[in-house]
Amino acid sequence: MSLKSEQTSAHGGVPETTAPYQPVFVGAARAELERLRPSYPTMQALLLPALWIIQRERGWISEAAMAEAGEVLKLTPAYVKGVVTFYTMYHTHPVGRHFIQVCTTSPCSICGSEETLAAILRYTGCGELGATSSDGRFTVIEVECLGACGFVTPIMVDDDFIESVTPERVPDILARYP
Repeated sequence: MSLKSEQTSAHGGVPETTAPYQPVFVGAARAELERLRPSYPTMQALLLPALWIIQRERGWISEAAMAEAGEVLKLTPAYVKGVVTFYTMYHTHPVGRHFIQVCTTSPCSICGSEETLAAILRYTGCGELGATSSDGRFTVIEVECLGACGFVTPIMVDDDFIESVTPERVPDILARYP
């Protein structure tokens, strides 16, 4: 496992390189992974919950954390990285405390998702997609579909699904996420 540092800076920005990597799968996180092990038929299947544990503990999944997951589960680093980079729900770089996904697929776009997205970027202070606000509070991305075409412009803030978002609703919605 790589011992280089990939700790998140104080504001979810560029990783700092001053401290050595601290393993995730020790103590309670390791115990949680061991409790989950019997529920999964293979180490490949256990990888997804292992990645969720890493992301919950660190906010994102660094190269060093991928190497640790591979070592703990006896999977190759290439396999782990392939899984992490295949799924959009895993963050491969630091993100804000609140991760916002905005649906901009065709039905939502026709109904105004671009205006809603612009309002979210403006009110969060992110300015552009993929950026993190200067206070480390928000990161905003667009997604192709949140599977809720009946509730045009749905968004997800962290694990919260919010339907029928309009530019006017944005300030009140964001106020719920300190």
